[in-house]
Amino acid sequence: MKPLILIPPLAFAGLAALFWFGMMRTDPGALPTAFEGKPAPAMAATPLGPDAPPTDAQLRSGGVKLVNFWASWCAPCRQEHPVLEQLAAEGVEIIGVNYKDRPENALRFLAELGDPYAAKGADETGRMGLNWGLYGVPETFVIDGQGNVLARIAGPITPAAVNAVLQPALQAGG
Repeated sequence: MKPLILIPPLAFAGLAALFWFGMMRTDPGALPTAFEGKPAPAMAATPLGPDAPPTDAQLRSGGVKLVNFWASWCAPCRQEHPVLEQLAAEGVEIIGVNYKDRPENALRFLAELGDPYAAKGADETGRMGLNWGLYGVPETFVIDGQGNVLARIAGPITPAAVNAVLQPALQAGG
């Protein structure tokens, strides 16, 4: 009867070890995308402000570019905004998609912090984000000149993410 008393702690230890090894084998910050190496989904953004929204032709017009999903209500979007401004100043083409936001709030956000986007549009319903497999905002995709997804960053773009993900993808694609 005494050996049965060891079953619960041994089962717990086994499960804890299994979870620990499972977490150690993968990067918890990396969220997979089904589109890596494949054509990017359609650009279905509506206008944001007076300019025309980005199009599929622009996405596939040659040259590596970023597609950045963001929102004015998103605190991490504020955090990454200076990095986007720096990338734009260095010549990286960034297409902005404002996600589930009020247009007046989005335009106020850009007026306050600057507008790093070569083109921008809105995804008011979230349908485009759903088609792109969005987990949330901010989220950024690196697209090659033919419109294929090279990489994805879920969460804010940080200097570390620029070095680890964006620079290699930008070099590989262009």
